[in-house]
Amino acid sequence: MTRKAPVAWPLPPKASALLAALGGTLYFLGFAGFDIWPLSFVAYIPTFFALYKQPPGRAAWLGWLAGTVMGVGGFYWLQSMLVTFSGFPAPICALFTVIVCAFQGGRWALHGWLFARMSARAWPTMASFAAAFATSELVYPLLFPWYFGGSVHQVPLLLQTAELGGAILVSLVLLSVNLALCELVLAKLESRPFVRVRLAAPAAFVTFSVLFGAWRIRSVDQRVAAAPAVRVGTVQANMGLLEKRTNYNEGMRRHLAATNDLKARGAEVIVWSETSATRPVHIDDQKTMIPRLVGELIRVPAIVGVVLYREDKDRGMAFYNSAVSLDAKGQLTGRFDKTYLLMFGEYLPFGETFPILYKWSPNSGKFTPGKSLDPLYIEHEGVSHVVTTLICYEDIIPAFTRAAVRHANPELLVNITNDAWFGDTTEPWEHFALAKFRAVEHRKYLVRSTNSGVSAIVDPVGRVVANTKTMAQGTLLATIHWMKGGTTLYGWIGDAPWWLLAVGAVLAGFRSRRTTEVAAAAAKPSAQSGAD
Repeated sequence: MTRKAPVAWPLPPKASALLAALGGTLYFLGFAGFDIWPLSFVAYIPTFFALYKQPPGRAAWLGWLAGTVMGVGGFYWLQSMLVTFSGFPAPICALFTVIVCAFQGGRWALHGWLFARMSARAWPTMASFAAAFATSELVYPLLFPWYFGGSVHQVPLLLQTAELGGAILVSLVLLSVNLALCELVLAKLESRPFVRVRLAAPAAFVTFSVLFGAWRIRSVDQRVAAAPAVRVGTVQANMGLLEKRTNYNEGMRRHLAATNDLKARGAEVIVWSETSATRPVHIDDQKTMIPRLVGELIRVPAIVGVVLYREDKDRGMAFYNSAVSLDAKGQLTGRFDKTYLLMFGEYLPFGETFPILYKWSPNSGKFTPGKSLDPLYIEHEGVSHVVTTLICYEDIIPAFTRAAVRHANPELLVNITNDAWFGDTTEPWEHFALAKFRAVEHRKYLVRSTNSGVSAIVDPVGRVVANTKTMAQGTLLATIHWMKGGTTLYGWIGDAPWWLLAVGAVLAGFRSRRTTEVAAAAAKPSAQSGAD
């Protein structure tokens, strides 16, 4: 019987391109929003074989193809958002959508290029793929940040290692399963025995992740049970984005009606969404006007999204997307201004340099970023509790949240947002899925109040206590616990290990492993003779 010849590497261009496109498709289908999460255990297999033994230039192109396919499928909602709110014609919006997706596909291009360089210099194949992957997740700038680990946001058992290494560590756990399966297929295609370490290392990694997850869920639950409790309510008014600006009274009516209902049901703290009080207030008048317009009507400790402004000699009116905390008498106890502004929604790229862009895109906002990480304060049973508040997509930026948590040492995380920009698409669910990681990374409850969904309460192990539907009015009422102290490993060291890995991966991409081994062997006798 004739033995089948091993597959010749690298694969031909057409086959590689098809595999890359398939990899991008499996990724977005397994990711949050589509939520076929078991696909995350196999999503990278086609991409691996598309990139395997390719020269760096072609590997970068194939990686970019996979990432662009993922972007077009996963971020399809960009098109409708731009058509609705940018003011540009649909073809121009389609061009912008492709440009954004192509840019974000650069993360995969970086992964492919670095993997190819490391492999060509004889570094271990699977380790090189994983190191290049982690480097790309860490260093590549994204307009809409996300992580592969977000695919398993519905599986708390697999989220717990985020306490140790953030979302990247969860991503690597999933990738390790993909790479173990790649080794099984690769050995078959190359007609050789399995490399045992390529199977044993991922198995040990996944086993540790599961056992650690089970242990930490139990121990964190015990800590939660011993912490002081409070009943928190959220309001989801579901105001249209333009309706919020033109019909302030209707917005206040919906928020106050829902708030009164929550108070009657026992809510002790209320959270409204981003810019829920849309009537702009001058910064100099905030301490008098906000209590008069909002606080004295709520009459319960609350966090409310407001719009502040001041005059600026150079820019005209300077607006701030802010959150304020109020006590039971309606008086201000704290304020936080949004730092990371949303492109197109809150500012236009190059809009300050070319003001005419704002005339072409009249629905785009023109806000000023905040500069402080100071927390808000909620008084409950005679105690002032510290709350770190994140506005809009600040809750999906791990480094920013970590900096805010280290600055304030809060007892609770609150996110107020407005995803009405994106309509009834997968975007609000993707946003929510990625936000869950902040609760696990810092072992705090996360309370999300959104204008149009998804409003939610997430416990410190990433379980959803309650959530709303999208594009509908609604409220949530649940018991949370004030989680004081308890810095996690990720809260302490952040992404420092991943930066070290990234530096090592880049160096490995430019230095042959054989050269390194020869240098080490040459140095060994010299060191030994010196010791003699």
